[in-house]
Amino acid sequence: MTLITVENLSVRYGANTVLHHVNMTVEPGEIVTIVGPNGSGKTSLLRAIIGATRPSAGKVTLKSGLKIGYVPQKLHVDPTLPISVERFMHLTNRVSRRNCVEALEAAGVPDLMKRQMSQLSGGQFQRVLLARALINQPDILLLDEATQGLDQRGSAGFYQQIEKVRRETGCAVLMISHELHVVMSASDRVICLNGHVCCEGSPAVVASAPEYRALFGTGTGGALALYRHEHDHHHDHGENSREAAE
Repeated sequence: MTLITVENLSVRYGANTVLHHVNMTVEPGEIVTIVGPNGSGKTSLLRAIIGATRPSAGKVTLKSGLKIGYVPQKLHVDPTLPISVERFMHLTNRVSRRNCVEALEAAGVPDLMKRQMSQLSGGQFQRVLLARALINQPDILLLDEATQGLDQRGSAGFYQQIEKVRRETGCAVLMISHELHVVMSASDRVICLNGHVCCEGSPAVVASAPEYRALFGTGTGGALALYRHEHDHHHDHGENSREAAE
């Protein structure tokens, strides 16, 4: 049975319509990635799915009893606050120590239980957020650019862990990402969003779609060049594409 169905969804903030007439589904066990430029409505779509944003039109239907694990883009923990990973894992969940251990193992960080949250590297912190999302054995994981701020190796390792979680638990994954070079290999289906669904399908189909290429250039090198251009104001796309491919 379909886990999430989005029908004719529109989201408006004041006079600004950020999403219009979006239709999509997520099926059990699949990894679906949403890509799109900044301001394309990716986070608004995720917020509408979890009920944090009210649609101006259309609807979101979740499978009855659907358990969602959510990994946010970032979470600020006061560095002066003495809180261990174990205590953090218990903050909003009444769970056993065994469940904590199993969730940390599933996230690939079984040895962090006694560490202070403030002492974790960026990659370790995101793995703990992943463990916390896994603790109640969700049917689907939602990830909002969960590797932002990690280096390429850290990002690749995180997505490999996501694939391992899916393989071992059958959990579906819906994620937003800018890192097209990694995401394309990790996804069963890609949805290209720019206020509306521009194109969708397998990674190979989307990468060759004219709508995708209009947004990101040809291939993932072009996509990375566009992303770098937006953030670092480099203007030589050819040079950036070569750098991105290396």
